[in-house]
Amino acid sequence: MTEPDSPPDLLAAIIGAPAGSPIDHIRRDRPDIVRHSQGSHDVLLSPQDPGGVSPAERALIAWRVADLSGHKALAAHYRAMLDHRDKTLADAATDARLATILDHVVRLTTAPGTATKAHIDALRATGLTERDIVAISQLVAFVAYQVRAAAGLALLVRDAAA
Repeated sequence: MTEPDSPPDLLAAIIGAPAGSPIDHIRRDRPDIVRHSQGSHDVLLSPQDPGGVSPAERALIAWRVADLSGHKALAAHYRAMLDHRDKTLADAATDARLATILDHVVRLTTAPGTATKAHIDALRATGLTERDIVAISQLVAFVAYQVRAAAGLALLVRDAAA
């Protein structure tokens, strides 16, 4: 079974900006932003070498950030990705390693200024490498960016329709 492909421009799909729409024309004026946003999604969620953070764990992290941020469409996208990769992983948060990762994800998403060296040490203690910890943090930051970009673009779509 193959994983469902992400649209070539996930943000356009999330906000409902079809080809030829006013927002599509605005976004085409910034092709590097569109390309890099989608490229970041692809490399962070499906890297060639995921290191110690599996593709399913990456989908779980992205889903948790989108869910905590209240963005239903992005949360649905990542939940579908998670369900495709590992339907049971979301229920496995009782695993100490995964619980530590998700605690860190919640902290970075809701109160990033409270993260301390002790929190990073706790991640290391679960066997995560520096590379893995950076990947988790990048993923949290990226999905937070997606949430904000999608919200801003949705406002533009709404204003264009008015």
